Amino acid sequence: MYSNHITYSGMDERERIVWPGGARIALWLAVNVEHYEFVAGHNAYRSAWSRVPQPDVHEYGYREYGNRVGFWRLLDVLKAYSLRGTASLNLAVMDHFPEVRDAMVEQHWALMSHGIYNTQYLFGMSEDQERAFYQESIELLRRHTGKTLKGMLGPAFSATSRTPDLMAEAGLTYQADWFLDDQPFPLNVRSGRLIMMPYGREINDSFLSATGEFVQACKDQFDALYAESDEGGRVMCIALHPFITGQPHRIRELKDVLDYILSHEGVWATTADDIADYYLDHYYRSAVDRLGGAGTRTQMGRP
Repeated sequence: MYSNHITYSGMDERERIVWPGGARIALWLAVNVEHYEFVAGHNAYRSAWSRVPQPDVHEYGYREYGNRVGFWRLLDVLKAYSLRGTASLNLAVMDHFPEVRDAMVEQHWALMSHGIYNTQYLFGMSEDQERAFYQESIELLRRHTGKTLKGMLGPAFSATSRTPDLMAEAGLTYQADWFLDDQPFPLNVRSGRLIMMPYGREINDSFLSATGEFVQACKDQFDALYAESDEGGRVMCIALHPFITGQPHRIRELKDVLDYILSHEGVWATTADDIADYYLDHYYRSAVDRLGGAGTRTQMGRP
């Protein structure tokens, strides 16, 4: 069964994307600013702390290092490179750590939802519960920052079959959970507009830190996308976690990667919010038309 939220389109069939200023690569840094509950509620589909019965002091403390130390180390690097991060944000961070919230706002980071807590999943939610979750998320961000929530990476990569429809219904414009393309792409939803945002599923410190391949993998990814961008702009996302890359012995790896990528011409260093806005303004409508009405499922005769 093929998902009714996506329509197939091979890369060689598409309109050529050109990013602002003629850029070849849209680079965004997804900084996963997370908070895990010390004792989490029960979810029938996934255990929040699976190593030992709750609480798991070892794993909780490791992740909390990110908010106490690692975040600030990453922030200093991005400031030194004049880069804006995109916080993949557990929105409860703004209640628990207002200092972190204020630092991100001061540096004009984009703030995308990563759920409320990283120990509260969408798995198993009813439609009404999930709809209420988006309203709570929107209100949390607005109350703390005055900003409008535009996108989401599901908490701990969790989602339901209704997630794209309910995100679009709530007014969000991009979802970063699909991992199926190197360009933004329209998702089929019941109403509104929603696109998938390329996210660093493999170019991700949580997968690469144990292998020691983070720097080389980032460079290889960039080289391949940069070469392919002759045929149209690509998106490169580097997914970071303050409790991982924010460790003292790893922070130089991020500097090495940024030095390499930013030494190339045609790199638009930006945020997921800005990529989504640009794509929606310049390419969404033509992509939908080319795909025969993709974007809204009712236009395609789908329930």
